[in-house]
Amino acid sequence: MDALCSPAGIERVERVRATGRWMPPTLDLSIALENSRLDQTYNTPALATLFMLANQIEWMLDSGGLEWAATRCDTSSATVYGWAEAHAHATPFVSDPTARSHVTATIDFDDTIDTSAVARVLRSNGIVDTEPYRKLGRNQLRIAMFPAIEPADLAVLTRAIDYTIDELARLS
Repeated sequence: MDALCSPAGIERVERVRATGRWMPPTLDLSIALENSRLDQTYNTPALATLFMLANQIEWMLDSGGLEWAATRCDTSSATVYGWAEAHAHATPFVSDPTARSHVTATIDFDDTIDTSAVARVLRSNGIVDTEPYRKLGRNQLRIAMFPAIEPADLAVLTRAIDYTIDELARLS
């Protein structure tokens, strides 16, 4: 079996792989192709993960389906990006509003803000997963805006970030 790819798809996977272009292993179809040919999987999900996925999908369907989930993400992204655009020290990493993700926002900060310290303080207070994409090496925070996150909680998060920035500045 060849990873559920057409012959043209397999040829394309092999051609892209031959370019040497880097891609994260989880998105590298050549790994899936290799493992498929060995009757193996690269990353088999745990049963608990599949159970949680089914639970999440049922919750979204019961709440109104894909349109409901998308609207919820739109509300959250408007909150986060609006905050970043109005912030004196922050800007959205993706400048074109039409190209921005509505599920994960990456916000750049100028050099007056130590985002590593901000993320540490947030984490120590139970606010997790605001760290930047480390490989980019930028002074930024990454904020999840998934459907399961209450949009109002993201407004609270932006205030918590502002408070943390102000307190770190006051203490320095």
